[in-house]
Amino acid sequence: MTGTPAEHLAKLIEIEGPIPISTFMQVALAHPEHGYYRARAAIGAEGDFITAPEISQLFGEMIGIWVLQSWIDLGSPREWQVIELGPGRGTLMCDVIRALRLRTEALENSHFHLVETSLPLREHQRKALGKFAHKATWQDHVTAVPPAPCVIIANEFFDALTIRQFLKLKGVWCERMVALGKAGFEFIAVPTLFDVGREIGGASGAPNGEIYEISSAARAIAAEIGKRVLQQPGRALIIDYGYSGERHGDTLQALRKHKKISPFESIGFADLTAHVDFAALARSAELEGAQRFGPISQRAFLTAMGIETRLAALSKHASGTEKETLKRGVHRLTAASEMGDLFRVLALSSPKLPAPPGFEILE
Repeated sequence: MTGTPAEHLAKLIEIEGPIPISTFMQVALAHPEHGYYRARAAIGAEGDFITAPEISQLFGEMIGIWVLQSWIDLGSPREWQVIELGPGRGTLMCDVIRALRLRTEALENSHFHLVETSLPLREHQRKALGKFAHKATWQDHVTAVPPAPCVIIANEFFDALTIRQFLKLKGVWCERMVALGKAGFEFIAVPTLFDVGREIGGASGAPNGEIYEISSAARAIAAEIGKRVLQQPGRALIIDYGYSGERHGDTLQALRKHKKISPFESIGFADLTAHVDFAALARSAELEGAQRFGPISQRAFLTAMGIETRLAALSKHASGTEKETLKRGVHRLTAASEMGDLFRVLALSSPKLPAPPGFEILE
């Protein structure tokens, strides 16, 4: 590919005609030279978005304890893997490592696989891991990780995977495509033969004007996780903003410097995401033999993991400013008006394992 993502997309449309939103996202995010995730590290206060591990250390502590308990539930294997999909700056993996230090053999027998395509972020992760970087391997895709007992973490990973959108007009399903108009890029609706009613849960019987989304990429990775935990002892924890069966409409959004902008503005310089269809992820993994737990709200999960108890313990020895920072972070993670209900948590597991930490109430 030559030129900027916008130039490449314009040329592609001129040659092929309107393109699916999935193609638009793929070029904007993964252009080999100028794609958003290829060329920049955009997480943190100075970037375009902040993830939960950057908000509060308590989030990472809860996930770390979840991973450690999962290793115990897997039978404390002598050789095992912690696999993180989309590890950001490496903050969450470092939190997991701190938790594993509570059980020396868990840390000594572990190997870390970081599934990351961004070269700038890989460098951030390597520096963050420090003396533990020698235990880590970087992969472009989860399928490249060799088989072994594992615990998989995916925090705000699936929302960045490409989607297609389908719109019902006058009783006919159309696909929303990206075209070139007089003012630049624009959305248009093109009649489709794609079986929307069969492939997308809840779409059959949808009223005119309704928009439904599907992410084949997300379903494929969930299926790969399902295969992996069926063939080897394993668990996966998926945390993201999304929905599970209810109507949701158009969730495609672009973010730059923490502000929402048009998807057609700053192509290659803005993050493109969509809400995650947790029901589709769970179904894809279950079809491959995995056991599913949830999804439940992030608020319910973190509360069950003991985040409030940990907050109280840390606050006893914290200064006034530190107490307020800790309290504010937990509020942002768990309040219904913040991330508490918008973000959901899904666990996938090898069959016959006990309920994962945080999900016991579902049993």
